[in-house]
Formats: sequence, C-alpha cells, structure tokens
Amino acid sequence: MALTDTFVRQVKPTGKANGDKYADGAGMYLLVKTAGKYWRMDYTFAGKRKTLALGTYPEVSLAKARDRRAAARELLADGTDPSAAKREEKRARADAAANTFEAVAREWLGKTAAKRASGTQLKVKTWLEKDAFPFIGKMPMSTIGPRDILERVVRKLEARGAIDTAHRVKQLCGQVFRFAVVSGLAERDVTADLSEALASKATRHFAAITEPKRVGDLMRSIHAYSGHPTTVAALKLSPLLFVRPGELRTAEWAEIDLDAAEWRIAGAKMKMKVDHVVPLATQAVEILRDLHPITGHGRFVFPSIRTGERPMSENTINAALRGMGYSAEVHTAHGFRATARTIMDEVLGERVDFIEHQLSHMVRDTNGRAYNRTAHLPARREMMQRWADYLDKLRIGADVIPLKPRQMT
Repeated sequence: MALTDTFVRQVKPTGKANGDKYADGAGMYLLVKTAGKYWRMDYTFAGKRKTLALGTYPEVSLAKARDRRAAARELLADGTDPSAAKREEKRARADAAANTFEAVAREWLGKTAAKRASGTQLKVKTWLEKDAFPFIGKMPMSTIGPRDILERVVRKLEARGAIDTAHRVKQLCGQVFRFAVVSGLAERDVTADLSEALASKATRHFAAITEPKRVGDLMRSIHAYSGHPTTVAALKLSPLLFVRPGELRTAEWAEIDLDAAEWRIAGAKMKMKVDHVVPLATQAVEILRDLHPITGHGRFVFPSIRTGERPMSENTINAALRGMGYSAEVHTAHGFRATARTIMDEVLGERVDFIEHQLSHMVRDTNGRAYNRTAHLPARREMMQRWADYLDKLRIGADVIPLKPRQMT
C-alpha cells in the first residue's frame, strides 16, 4: 500500500537497530530510525542490487521523494545508473562552487601577467577587485548570464558616470569568460550579447599645447620647476622623448644604454606589443646621467617616493603640470606626444613616417609589413637631436619658427 502524508508525519521509530522500512512502491520506501526519517530507493543496475538516497523527511516531502523516484526510473530506462548520475551532479555542483568568477579571474590574471606591463597588471587587477568581484565574484561561471554582467557590473559603473571604465571592465569580463571557455569552465562568452547595450564612450582627446611660443613658455616652466628630483627629470624628459606616460614612468635602468644613447623597451611593455627603440638626444642623456646617482641603484629610473619597488605614480607628471598652472584642459602628460607630432611635422618638416615610428605607432612598408624596432634608426636619431635642440631654442627664446599654414586641398 502506498504511503500517505499523515502516516509519514506521524510514524515513530520502534528502536530496531537498522530501522523500520515502509514501502511506497516501485522500489521506494521510508526508512525510519531514531536519528530521523530517510527516503530510499532499491533498484538493480547491470545485475547488481543498489540503493539510492532520495533525501530526508521533512526537508524532502513524500511528493518530492516520488518525483525523485520517477527521475531515477527515467535514468534507468535510458541505461544510466542513478547513483552515478547523482555523484556526477554533486561533483558538477562542487566544481561550479569552486570555479567562481573571482577564482577564474585571478587564475587568468596570473597566467596572462607576462603579457602586460606591471602598471597595467595592477590597473586591471584593481578594476576587477573594485568593480566586478563585489558583485559577481562569488557566482559560479556556469551560472552567470549577460544580464548579470549588465545589471550588476556595467550599469553600476554607468550610473556613477564612469562610461570608459564600464567599457573596460566589460572587456575584462569577456577576457575572463573566453579563458573559462578554453578551460572548460564556461560554454561561451556571455559578454558578447552586450555589444549594443552599453552607453557610448565619449571621444577622448588629451589636451596639448602645439603653438611654438606657448611651448617655449611651457619649457621654461618645466626647467624652473623645483619638485622632487625624479619628478623634475621625468618632466624634462617628457617633451624630449614624447613616449606614452606609462612607458616613461615604468622605465628601467636595465633598458637604457647611456653610452649608446638608446632606450630599448621590450614589446611586452608597449601598447602595440612591439619592441621600441628611443634614441636619446644629448640633452636626454645629460638628464639621465644626473639622475643616475639618485635612482641608479634600483630597478626603476623613476621610482615611487614611498617605495623603490614600484614606479612613479601615474598621476605624478600631471600633478606637477597642474602645480605649474597648466590645467587638464590646457596640457596633459600625454599631450607631449601631440605637441611633438604637430610641431615636428608642421614646423620642422620632419618625415611623417619617422615621427610615427618614434611615436610607436604601427608603420608598414609598401608590402604591408610592419617595420621592425630598428627601422630608420640612424635617421630617427638625428631627428630626435634636432627636436631636442629646437625645444632648447624655444625655451631660451631664440629663433622661434612660426607654424606653417596648411594648404587647403
């Protein structure tokens, strides 16, 4: 006779060592012990008698136990052992619990660290820790859907006006998901569904002074600046070398050969991931030689004031410019690149492809192949010296060459 809810609720243990069994049919029964009431199902698979645990009462009701019995019988009909299926399900749940977004993201961070500059690695780690982990970090990768990324991460960033960061963090989440896909921890990159859902990024322009007379004023301000020696050196080198601010502040003494007047930056540290050579004009070499007794004992040319184990803060040069009276709307650390690009082309008439090489932009030959890091190096060395000499003339106030008017086409 089938069991009833009333019987299951009221039945008491009799004290038998192995408990009392009350059948419900099709192999399922209620096992009543002093310790509690247990749902069990006896079945035969591959000629062997087996028992499947269906749960405990009252957590699992009679109706729910019957549903589990029906599911087990369907598996048997398909030639699957219900006990094996249960173990596999339990293992899958354990794997899912272990492979949370944060766990997978930290593994991805570690395995891809060599591809990023140390400053970029720290920035990526901070973005994830601040803007993703608190909201989806504990979720198993297999349970995260597009709306989780959109509502829990992206929309929160957009709400505080951090549109650029929203796009960057969404891209990082996508990289973590693609890593999870190849690791067998996710079926697909769910961020691919969000391409049309994010707010548009505003076009970003770095303010820059490009008129020679005002550049002369800027150079005089830089040479009159009386901050920390490493900051002074970084400021003086910024217009001379016009590398990206992140490349300058993470410069290492091991990369610089003062005798050869060259700074060779490995591709791993460059935005374009291509090795880059910066010829050093005599003025740049002099600045670095003066700085070497101060920071040459350590790894970084411009170490953090707090600890020599890290490079100078990314805000140091911009902060110095602000202190000199140049607001973010007038000139930025990144703006030295636009200053050089404009004046070297429009005033000094330098070859545009040489300038682009020196800016570490991708330049290709007539066959579409990217030039290597030493392309036109002797000519670029001469160009960099002319540029340094011109900046000195602007600073001193002699032989200022006006901008050539562009011809209308």
